Amino acid sequence: MRRNLVVVPAVLVALSAAIAPAAAARSAHDAASTGYTKTTLDFHVTVPNEIPDGIGTQTCLIVGDLYKPAGASADNPVPVVLTTNGFGGSKNDQASMAVVLAKLGYGVLSYSGLGFGGSGCKISLDDPSYDGRAGSQLISYLGNLSWTKKDGPDDPRVGMIGGSYGGGIQFAVAKVDPRLDTIVPIITWNDLRYSLLPNNLTEPGAAADVAGDVDVPGAQKIEWSVLLFADGLVDGLTGIRADLTRDVGCVDYLFDVCPFAVEGIADAAFTGGALHFLAHASVGTYVSHIRIPTLLMQGQGDSLFNLREAATTYRQLKAQGTPVKMIWQSWGHSVSSPAPGEWSQGDQMANTYEGKRVLNWFAHYLKGEDVATGPTFAYYRDYIPFHGDGPDTVQYATASHFPIGKMQTFYASAGGSLVTKRSRVTAGSSSYANLAGPTPLSYSEVSGLQGTALPDASTPPFDTPGSFVGWTTPALAHNVDVAGIPAVTLHVQTPVSLDTVAATELQMFVKVYDVAPNGDLTLVHRLVAPVRVADDAGAVHVLLPGIVHRFPKGHRIELVVAATDTAYHGSDLVQPALISWSKAAPVTVRLPVVRD
Repeated sequence: MRRNLVVVPAVLVALSAAIAPAAAARSAHDAASTGYTKTTLDFHVTVPNEIPDGIGTQTCLIVGDLYKPAGASADNPVPVVLTTNGFGGSKNDQASMAVVLAKLGYGVLSYSGLGFGGSGCKISLDDPSYDGRAGSQLISYLGNLSWTKKDGPDDPRVGMIGGSYGGGIQFAVAKVDPRLDTIVPIITWNDLRYSLLPNNLTEPGAAADVAGDVDVPGAQKIEWSVLLFADGLVDGLTGIRADLTRDVGCVDYLFDVCPFAVEGIADAAFTGGALHFLAHASVGTYVSHIRIPTLLMQGQGDSLFNLREAATTYRQLKAQGTPVKMIWQSWGHSVSSPAPGEWSQGDQMANTYEGKRVLNWFAHYLKGEDVATGPTFAYYRDYIPFHGDGPDTVQYATASHFPIGKMQTFYASAGGSLVTKRSRVTAGSSSYANLAGPTPLSYSEVSGLQGTALPDASTPPFDTPGSFVGWTTPALAHNVDVAGIPAVTLHVQTPVSLDTVAATELQMFVKVYDVAPNGDLTLVHRLVAPVRVADDAGAVHVLLPGIVHRFPKGHRIELVVAATDTAYHGSDLVQPALISWSKAAPVTVRLPVVRD
């Protein structure tokens, strides 16, 4: 969501009546010298007063930049691309990409989302009935320009692109407006309940999915939550000139958002209303409405919206027959710099792997050109040497389907060992506990506060003895390459009588380390899997965030279950936990191993 945490700023039947710009051009470029003209416009859009059940409407100002390619006319109409900013950003964040697209013959409307960058009204977290409806009215404007290619009256040939918050808006617009032809959502969410309150519990044999564990809140991402809501409040205070009402009541947020912030940050307890609001703004709850070609791009280095978000959206779209492809890139909200040759939104866009994929995607679906849109699934591998710039020379592997690989199972055994065969398991048990407070005893996941309130991201992860249990393989005899979503099964008991309040139920943080021969720990992508379980949980099935990683020959794989993590709201009570294992009831970690 947050613009300045990503090197790539988020680039990102409905309303048929066209909306007119409220103001004339404030700036322009000469098409003869640049290949396009740029005009800054103000729009007035109508949205509900409140969401999702608001009564009445309000008018909101949206500021945008319209890029018109040289030569575009009624006799030579062109397709258009709609794009908006990431959280905390503005229309200006998309300027470099807009220029590239305009020079390639696309009209572009880059606009500041509601509550950001000079636009009015409040932040809705990309709710379809609010931000989606606003975007639909911008499509109506584009459909009434004489020089845009039409699929019908008031129906432009239009795609969207954007990242993070500017990725979520695309699904919101697609839900309410069937005129949208294709979307490219980048590093965005499937379900905000999972994103901000992850509970990675699942059913045995479940698909790599966030569904099924979102109705019961897990552990709140306290650092991300504080950062995002603080960022929104600052935007409201600094953008008050755009709309005085932004600072009335819940500052810069619709009032439905405030209970989440207050409840979650204060005590990690959540009402049904707060959860309902997050669900309403999540594509996972309205995915049946998304029927247009979709190119998903998600980051391995992303603790805000991890790979499981895109994997879930991909599976949901694929199951209903929606054309969809997926890329797992290196960069995201936690790792802000793309690898060399991977991505650029500026002049070098066509010379990068992801940039070429995006341009071919738009050429195919918006211009109707006979160009390949690339493999169904592609994933970046940091363990493959880089061979120079260019879209075909970076370290991507491809596949015709997802998921890929074959699950390899490791079993916990006595003495803290992981073995490869169930027959080698020696039964045992191990216990750990947290401190009351909540006091974090493990430092693992990288968040947006890294390097400010917390240690720098270069600080090695650690777990305090007594607050975790772990099992480790012997030194590996060969490389183990993993690409997909690991699964863990635990057998858990606690002597503490727990109630159903999120802040007091047992929390566990599951993670996989790469242990070097010298003992140095690498937490793969700096990601953990929080779970919340009830009293005497018994068998606990966990899906971890997706990873792409090589465990090199001579290294060891370590499975760790910890009581706390600095990036999450911990329990207010001491919660001792006992984990046991045997041949009949094993503790396992299953890794999706690939052979390239």
